Amino acid sequence: MSTPILRFAPSPTGLLHIGNARTALINWLFARKNKATFILRLDDTDLARSEQQYEQAIYEDLKWLGLSYDRIEWQSKRLREYEKAADALKASGRLYACYETPEELEFKRRRLLSQGRPPIYDRAALNLTPEEHAHFLKEGRKPHWRFKLMSEAISWKDLIRGEISFEGENLSDPILIREDNSPVYTLSSVVDDIDFGITHVIRGEDHITNTAIQLQLIEALGADSKSFTFGHVQYLLGEQGESLSKRIGSLSLRQLREEGYEACALASYLAKLGTSEDISPALSLDQLISEFDISHVGRAAPRFSKNMLDRMNARLLHHQSYNHAQARLAEEGLHYIHEEFWNMCHGNINKLMDLKHIWNICTQELAPKIEDASYLEEACRSLPFEPWSSETWVIWTQALKEKTGRKGKDLFMPLRQALTGEDHGPEMKELLPLIGREKALKRLQGKVA
Repeated sequence: MSTPILRFAPSPTGLLHIGNARTALINWLFARKNKATFILRLDDTDLARSEQQYEQAIYEDLKWLGLSYDRIEWQSKRLREYEKAADALKASGRLYACYETPEELEFKRRRLLSQGRPPIYDRAALNLTPEEHAHFLKEGRKPHWRFKLMSEAISWKDLIRGEISFEGENLSDPILIREDNSPVYTLSSVVDDIDFGITHVIRGEDHITNTAIQLQLIEALGADSKSFTFGHVQYLLGEQGESLSKRIGSLSLRQLREEGYEACALASYLAKLGTSEDISPALSLDQLISEFDISHVGRAAPRFSKNMLDRMNARLLHHQSYNHAQARLAEEGLHYIHEEFWNMCHGNINKLMDLKHIWNICTQELAPKIEDASYLEEACRSLPFEPWSSETWVIWTQALKEKTGRKGKDLFMPLRQALTGEDHGPEMKELLPLIGREKALKRLQGKVA
């Protein structure tokens, strides 16, 4: 069996969204699990909407996720190949010129729907005489070109959805070449897949009908459709079952990265979401590769939860060793975080940058929040001498409980407010040794320290 070849084919017309990321990740995991070639193909033939900034963002996002590719291809550099394919289809009679305007096509579509019939193109253009062709051209109409489908059964065994079948006569002849002579995705994608030797196409479920059409197109272009394996994944839904768009900024990879999420936490979540497997953070992409099984990807539309991503991110950081975290700490400018500090605090953070805040509480001057000065005077008198450990907080607060009769929030909150200036935060038993006795005494006394 030859080495499998897969591709991820985003369009540089916007920022990558979590739905794009999941498709890319599934392709990448399948490729790496099967020692296959993974191609990044940029579908940049829409010159009006494709932008260099979005192309650059794709590179940055894939690098952040850790998804390396073996080579890159640009559709904008292959326009001549699409022209040659179109010429071959015209010569074989499978590509025919049509002249209907968008308004005329819409009228036909509505009329069919009003009659309770599917809006399948009526192939009126196939009956045009040479004189009629000449008349339309003289009017200034530019043709678009449709692919003539064969009236035969089309079927394949989908990697995710199992057996899928269509009848060619129930599909509408698709437009492959627009009026401006530019190729439609259906044509350019098939030409690329044939030329690049693609063996597996894994993409969103909205392409199922495209796949039926493309199987006939593959054969029409002289290739073997049986050399292709297709898989169609369900699109992600929002937490409330709403659809997601790649233009929702809060769910773009750039925004998630800027919000401080760990790439491995997101990859772990997306790799397990919609599968039969337990959703838990992996400490590396290698772990995700070893665990990946395409047969575990389900047919039901999974729901993406930002709250679940938050939990995944926190769990990942809680399980990371200092050695594992060092590179990320350096990336975030937290090189001053030492192993002792990490070991005492990482179990209480949700995002890596939380460490900076905790570090500042422990090492920088802050104005204490004094709510009960008389109680804090007693706290000063009862404060143990150093050396301190994580047990010091328990010993101290137990002594204060016995002396004052306080408990719960009345016992703990005034201490936290004085020592950190805040009402909430990491566990005080971990923070207190890092703050130190000298600084703690000053803050309990209401001094900036």
